[in-house]
Amino acid sequence: MAALSATQEERLANLANALIDQKLARIIVPAQQQSTGFWFGGGNTIEDSNGDLHVVGRYRNHGDSRTGVAAGQRGLELAVFTSNDGGTSWEKSLSFSKPDLNIGDRTVLSIEGSALRRTSNGYELYVSTEKDGVGYPKGFESYLKPGTGVWTTERLAANTLEGLKQSSLETVAACSDLRWLHVKDPFLYERADNDLNLLFCSHPFSWSSSNTGFRTASADTANDVTTTPPFGDTEYDFFPRGTTWDVAMTRGTCVVDVPKVGAFTDVDASLFFYDGGESLRDLDEHSTAVKRPRGYSCEELGGVAFIQNGSFENIERLSKYLPQFISPYGTGCSRYVDVVSTKAGLVATWQQSQDDLSQPLVMNVLSHQQVAEILK
Repeated sequence: MAALSATQEERLANLANALIDQKLARIIVPAQQQSTGFWFGGGNTIEDSNGDLHVVGRYRNHGDSRTGVAAGQRGLELAVFTSNDGGTSWEKSLSFSKPDLNIGDRTVLSIEGSALRRTSNGYELYVSTEKDGVGYPKGFESYLKPGTGVWTTERLAANTLEGLKQSSLETVAACSDLRWLHVKDPFLYERADNDLNLLFCSHPFSWSSSNTGFRTASADTANDVTTTPPFGDTEYDFFPRGTTWDVAMTRGTCVVDVPKVGAFTDVDASLFFYDGGESLRDLDEHSTAVKRPRGYSCEELGGVAFIQNGSFENIERLSKYLPQFISPYGTGCSRYVDVVSTKAGLVATWQQSQDDLSQPLVMNVLSHQQVAEILK
């Protein structure tokens, strides 16, 4: 496999920057309060056969895992919004409460990331939730903080989008290994006539990092909503944490294939967006140090890498030394990027910190002509 040239890498960085344009972004789903700890996002966008757009995400209200998420409204609601006009206006079309996502005696304490998918005969919804009733492995029970739970990821499937509300939940990603105990924030990547990849973030029992893993299901079985795709073995850490600005956390959020135009006419490449940070908590800076957002839990910054030939074994960072995406507002947080190719162009959404410290879901669109110009 030939390495990309410096010019090609520059074109990829230019495309990523044009997609995640912090100034051109506009709010499409505001948080429930304009205050710290409130946001909407952590999901993705799909396009229906008639051109309608559907975006899924969760409302998160202020809560602190150190005092127990069960005590508050953190991870309050999973919602789908629909646009019939190319993303200009949005209306809520589907909603799930925490009790809606309970599984038997495993009570949902908080809703986290999600991913929506349209198949050849219906829809799938992957959602991660923090659940009571799971517990930590033997010998480590005391490490589970009171009022908190364990994250797993479930799948719902139906022939219609509305039918997802009545669908039963099936667990598709969970782990009992202390190194990757909490499995959350699913996102999907499938190439034309190829396998379906279910990617996710994981945390160890100590919550001391964020990691990125994946499972794969054969294309022959991935489009039937009546059965859960038979995902194979799990790779829990294929994209190691970075060495500078993303040394504490590297959480993948999206993979999108680069259009085969311009400098990429004969190149098979994809952009890989991820969130990162230097620490888990906001750190006091030296009074004379360079002032910059450093990223920490719930206020991560954005990075980007690229892969070749659809293989996660061939992944290379573009944002090696500094974050690629920083909000010009609030804490600088810019995270949970999703990009989807539609009839109109490439549609990007992400959570963006505001001056009021909330994180609404924002959106930017590049036409196919604009993309071709960037990649020429």
